[in-house]
Amino acid sequence: MAIELTIEKNDCIKCNKCARVCPAAIFRPNSESKEIELFNIENCISCGHCAAVCPTQAVIHSEFPSSKVHPIDYTALPSAEQMINLIRARRSNRAFSKSAIPNESLDLIVEAAYRAPTASNKQEVKFLLITDSQKLLELSRYTIGVFSSIVKKLDNPLGRAIIKPLMPEAFAYVPAFKKIATEFDNGNDMIMRKATAALIIYTPKSSRFGIEDSNLAYQNASLMAESLGVAQFYMGFVLSAIKQDRSNALAKQLGIEGKIHAAMAMAMPTFRYENYIDKKAIDIKRL
Repeated sequence: MAIELTIEKNDCIKCNKCARVCPAAIFRPNSESKEIELFNIENCISCGHCAAVCPTQAVIHSEFPSSKVHPIDYTALPSAEQMINLIRARRSNRAFSKSAIPNESLDLIVEAAYRAPTASNKQEVKFLLITDSQKLLELSRYTIGVFSSIVKKLDNPLGRAIIKPLMPEAFAYVPAFKKIATEFDNGNDMIMRKATAALIIYTPKSSRFGIEDSNLAYQNASLMAESLGVAQFYMGFVLSAIKQDRSNALAKQLGIEGKIHAAMAMAMPTFRYENYIDKKAIDIKRL
């Protein structure tokens, strides 16, 4: 469907803000009248910058009717100090309780992820929110199955002879993989840690920037979870297993048409961290 875009001249104050923010250079001020003119509307990526920046709502965009344009109260935003304190406080907390995460919190976490930027504003990122305990257990079973298959190959003398020269670091994980499998058999899930929810983030296989877009979404979701007091961690083991599995079996198992790029396990915490810890010194160069 073709985009319809016009400028309401009676409302336009010729501030030129739309021209300055448009990534497709569709808006340009007339050199004499200073009125905003439109060029190559077909290049619009529907990012919404024009509608969001216009102080008089003079930009009429078919993708952004007035019902989709909302004023921002900058006085309600967190201060820089509050924001850095949130970032400092955010940790991977695996001390999960059995309490269910409030639906309102889950909705906000998903919305935060959804509002992350995407390359060329493609907005191809999709989400699967899992709260069913058996489905969560399937994530662990799948991961351990992939790890067990890898361990079997590494333990095989022929496989060892072929793989070790090429990937010597892989053998360092064998004891950990074996322990994870043994613990799982004994009722201790070291993959999902008894999470009560998981947010799976994926894109179509054709998405050129699926990894980047999905992990931007994850970061938004993680910080929102922290602000809500929801314990969470990045599902690195599961994602590592997905990378090793060329059959895309987990996505098929979950009914996902696409490729999983990021995932977050969540639950209400049994406690929260009392302190934040300084990381290694920042390695930064300035030019």
